[in-house]
Amino acid sequence: MARKIEFYFDFGSPNAYLSHKVIPDIEQRLGPVFEYKPALLGGVFKATGNRSPAEAYAGVPSKMAYERLETTRFVRRHGLTAFRNNPHFPVNTLQLMRGVMAARDLGVFSAYVEAGYAAMWEQGLKMDHPEVFRQALADAGLPADQLIAHSQDPEVKAALVAATQELVDRGGFGSPTFFVGDEMFFGKDRLREVEEEFIRQCDTRPTGRVGPGASR
Repeated sequence: MARKIEFYFDFGSPNAYLSHKVIPDIEQRLGPVFEYKPALLGGVFKATGNRSPAEAYAGVPSKMAYERLETTRFVRRHGLTAFRNNPHFPVNTLQLMRGVMAARDLGVFSAYVEAGYAAMWEQGLKMDHPEVFRQALADAGLPADQLIAHSQDPEVKAALVAATQELVDRGGFGSPTFFVGDEMFFGKDRLREVEEEFIRQCDTRPTGRVGPGASR
């Protein structure tokens, strides 16, 4: 029985960004049930043999065209007018993802997530460039130098490796991945099923609603 919805994410995934932007609407209905869990997409791909859609479907133009159409429909449906394709895609997100682990330690996790996603998929910044990365954090009011320094701590690096392996061990192969209890869902287009599964599991309780209060 689920008391939270686990959301495995990497800033390099536009579909994870789009999921992030509609999660507040779901939480208006369910309460603050989402737990954000970083997982380095490059590490997941290496461990599972998976590839990004841009690479996997590069030789299938009609498939890529349909992927773009589905993104356009999702953006329109949810009014996500700030979304922009990043002109530097694919961006190496290793520094961004180490940074989010550091942000968790420093108590600025939620603000960092917002800043990272805005920089990647609204401002279209090249976030694997060190100075661009530092400036984006500073512009968002985050302690950029402290975050960068802490992200180089061996314990922070090891924490990201462990978090990534956790997703792989649970059967995950990409981002966004959601877990409701032991039930796994992949992709932004499964968010309705994620919500329905959470409600279904909560309805097995003898009385009342779940009040999970999960952290981001």
